[in-house]
Amino acid sequence: MNSRVSPEDGACSCIIHSLILEALVHGVIQQRFSLSLTYLFLYNLLQFCGHTWVFANMTARFLSFGEDAQAGTFYFVGVMMGACQLLSLLELFHIADGFEECRLFPRFMQVMERNVLLFLLISLEEFRSKPIVCVQFYLWNILGLLRYPNELFCVIGTPYFKMLWVHQTLSIPVYLLSAVTEGISILYMLLYFSESEGMDSVRLKVPASMYIYSPYVLMGWLLLLVLGSSLTVILLLKERKQNLESWNKKLKND
Repeated sequence: MNSRVSPEDGACSCIIHSLILEALVHGVIQQRFSLSLTYLFLYNLLQFCGHTWVFANMTARFLSFGEDAQAGTFYFVGVMMGACQLLSLLELFHIADGFEECRLFPRFMQVMERNVLLFLLISLEEFRSKPIVCVQFYLWNILGLLRYPNELFCVIGTPYFKMLWVHQTLSIPVYLLSAVTEGISILYMLLYFSESEGMDSVRLKVPASMYIYSPYVLMGWLLLLVLGSSLTVILLLKERKQNLESWNKKLKND
């Protein structure tokens, strides 16, 4: 009995194995792609719900109590606002991992601006009742409400041109206003430190005990904010032009 395998059988076996391997790889990729879409949809939906809740709560309190509602803005919505901004750190990993196709620097700058200012507000209780905090939270929420609905439409595969245009067009001036209010908040903090005694330095114990002169840190961050926000606006304008041009080409081809 001849047990040798013919060359044709060996070739067929190799082809079958390669097809099975390709099917497995394709299945893994499809499963990962499906999980990524599900994760992005839930993330954007959660952010949209969080910003909607904060915006609705702030508006309801302002209509009910008028200007008196500004003093308690941070205490009523600060936890939810902080949760939304901490979650936004994940967006940097989305871009780095290829889940989202956009420029990393503008998103990095926006995320860091908000989280640093929130950290300063948490550290300095005296500033939580300032009217500028209420304005800042409103602008952050408007940016979120302009962005996340468009992201939800893109994730489910049905991008909407009007939503894209509104997001790409209105987000830039709102971001500029947000950067200006952040700068004003830092200037207020600088004035506070210059007028306070014994509050102009912060002691760090890790990795070694050292004192940091707080006004210098704030002035350095203010300089970075001006430079970073200016570059961010330029990149956002370029991104808007590219997205709208690609959409117009797609409409002409259809």
